Amino acid sequence: MRIRVLSAADVRTALPMPIAIEAMKSAFSQFSSGDATVPLRGRLHTDKGVTLLMPAFLMRSRDLAVKVVSVFGDNPSLGLPTVAGLVLVLDAETGIPQAVMEGDSLTALRTGAAGGLAADLLARKDASTALLFGAGVQGRSQLAAACAVRPIRRVMVVDPSPKAAARLIEEIHTWPDAPQARVAASSAEAVRQADLIMAATTATTPVFDGKNVSPGTHITGVGSFTPEMQEIDASVIRRAYVVVDGREGVKAEAGDLIKAGASIDAELGEIINGDKPGRRDDEQITFFKSVGMAAQDAAAAAAVLTAAEVQGLGTVIDLS
Repeated sequence: MRIRVLSAADVRTALPMPIAIEAMKSAFSQFSSGDATVPLRGRLHTDKGVTLLMPAFLMRSRDLAVKVVSVFGDNPSLGLPTVAGLVLVLDAETGIPQAVMEGDSLTALRTGAAGGLAADLLARKDASTALLFGAGVQGRSQLAAACAVRPIRRVMVVDPSPKAAARLIEEIHTWPDAPQARVAASSAEAVRQADLIMAATTATTPVFDGKNVSPGTHITGVGSFTPEMQEIDASVIRRAYVVVDGREGVKAEAGDLIKAGASIDAELGEIINGDKPGRRDDEQITFFKSVGMAAQDAAAAAAVLTAAEVQGLGTVIDLS
C-alpha cells in the first residue's frame, strides 16, 4: 500500500481559496440533498482531553475521508498546540487509504471557504467594506474567502490583541489587489459602515451591538461552537434571514441561535440546490452560521489530493 503524506504547506499550495470554495459548494449541495453520509462526531474522552472522529462519504463525488482532531487543554504548557488533527483520505471503491494530510490548515481553509461561499450567495453584489472580529487563523481565512467573491476595498479589524490585529493588517497589505486595512477606531461605527461582518472569536457574549447593523449587511459567524458561546447579538439574528451549514449540528451546538431562540430559514446547500431562496433584496440582513461538518473535510481533502497528485506534492510512502 502506497500513501501520500501532505504537510500544511502542501495543503495550502494544493487548495487555493477559489478551489476550496468550489469544493464547499459540492459538499453542501450533497449534504442538503441527502447524498452524503455524515455520522455524528465520535468523541473519545481521556483524562487530558478529547479526541474527535469525523467521517464522511459524499455519494455523488465519491469523496471518502475521516478527520481525527484532538483538543488537549494542557498542551500549551508543553509547547504544543491545543488543537491538532489529521485527515485520512480513502478510495471510495476499495476503502484503501490514499493520503494523510495535516488537518489544521485544511480545517482553516474549508471553514473560510464556507464563509466565502455564503458571502457569494448572500452578500450584496456591491459589498466592498468588511469588518472582521478576530485576527486569528480563522479570521484571516474568512477575510481571504470574502475577498475572493466580493470586491472588498476596505477592511476594519477588531481584536483584543493589538499585536494580532497589527500582524494581520500587515499581511493583508501584501495580498494581491490588497484592500485598505486598519484597526477599527470605533466598533459601533465600524458595524454601521460594514457591508460584510465576519466573527471568528471565542467570545461567550456578543462582540457587537446588533442595533448598529445597517440594512443590507451580511454577517458570518464561525467562532461560537458550543451552546454557551455567543458572538452575534440576538437582536440582529431575529431581524435576519438565517442560513446554516447543517440544521442538526447548529441546533445542538450554536449558542448564537440557541440563545436567540431563532428559527433557521435555510441550509446553504438548499440555496445551492434551488430549494430555498438566497438574498431577497438589497435591504435584507442575512446571517450565516457554521459549526462545521465532516462533509466539508471530505470534499476539501479530495480536492487537495487531486491537486497534489498533479503537482507532485508531498511524500509517497510504501507501507507494504
